[in-house]
Amino acid sequence: MTLDLSAFLATHNPELIHLRRHLHAHPELGKAERQTTALVARRLEAVGLRPRLLSTGTGLICDIGDGDGPTVALRADLDALPLHDEKDVPYRSTVPGVCHACGHDVHTTILLGAGLALAQHADRLPGRVRLIFQPAEECLPGGSIDVIGDRVLEGVSVIYALHCDPKLEVGRLGVRVGAITAASDLVEVHLSGPGGHTARPHLTADLVYVIGRVVADLPAALSRLVDTRAALNITFGAIEAGTVHNAIPTAAVARGTLRVLDRAVWGEAQKLVERILESTVGPYPQVTYRLDYQRGAPPVVNDEEATAVFATAARGAIGDEAVLNAPQSMGGEDFSWYLEEIPGSMARLGVRIPGTDLDIHAASFDVDERAIAVGVRILVETAMQALDHYGAAQPGGGRLRAVPPGRVGVGR
Repeated sequence: MTLDLSAFLATHNPELIHLRRHLHAHPELGKAERQTTALVARRLEAVGLRPRLLSTGTGLICDIGDGDGPTVALRADLDALPLHDEKDVPYRSTVPGVCHACGHDVHTTILLGAGLALAQHADRLPGRVRLIFQPAEECLPGGSIDVIGDRVLEGVSVIYALHCDPKLEVGRLGVRVGAITAASDLVEVHLSGPGGHTARPHLTADLVYVIGRVVADLPAALSRLVDTRAALNITFGAIEAGTVHNAIPTAAVARGTLRVLDRAVWGEAQKLVERILESTVGPYPQVTYRLDYQRGAPPVVNDEEATAVFATAARGAIGDEAVLNAPQSMGGEDFSWYLEEIPGSMARLGVRIPGTDLDIHAASFDVDERAIAVGVRILVETAMQALDHYGAAQPGGGRLRAVPPGRVGVGR
């Protein structure tokens, strides 16, 4: 049997674009996505589905189908970033200092569209598709931990997600086996000393000099203690010390991020930082230090089998030439916590606006909205192929399959 997504999208694509623009204009920060959650729930309930609110009060899950086959999960994130929206568009954020600069409004819209399409054939699915609308992806260590705590992954065979990629053209999908994103931890080094006159640094502890050593020596030492293929790096984004020209301060702080692609190295990273910090500050007996180390999420390490299913489904949905090998990113993503529990894969969805060179987490970020229809096609086909791959075939040998669009599946 076939599921004609072209007909579905011809009817629903204008609604999905309107929904995305509404979400973009009304962003909510992590753990406060109440209106976003309510909007998604109402739309799912309108087609007879029964979404369930997460125990955190925001975010929801919704099962489609009741077949005796496997359960396949599809995940989107709901939250926005604490950034001012600098775009001059009708759907510009109406919330000061908050905007969807990472594409979560697009992720939510695509997953909702896929859910509406699958709901039309729920009684014929050879298993279940579990929609996960996750809160607080931008928070540390990530809202996915709360989802897992609600036992949402119990009985799930595999999980998939799309992430916007503004460097990739619409109609293309980037897939990768293994680490596709890095772990990302927050590092703060606080130094204390007696202070003094800049004319006599030898009689006190020159904290500005020592914090400079920390900022320079810590990244350099890490590069010599870990295999370079782990791509471990620490970069400082803020240094604070003193207020005047001729006084050595009594306190200094450096703030930065540690990122690494290797899961095992991530597990040892904090101990390495502590060891180097001790050796760097140790020669200055009047200086004391404190390390505040906040672990984020591990790298997103895509399962080989799950990624193969993803790639095959995407080729069926948007064409063989549209599926590419995605580069690794040093950004973090809490989808990784799901992959600590079950197999799964995240792929990069092309959303590039022609003639632009935008990036995520930028106040000017936007997408080519043709990507919404492409994303719906990919998620629906992935769900159906995964149901086949991870479970028994539908009785009678038939399979519900999306009809591939024209060459790349955009503008339809």
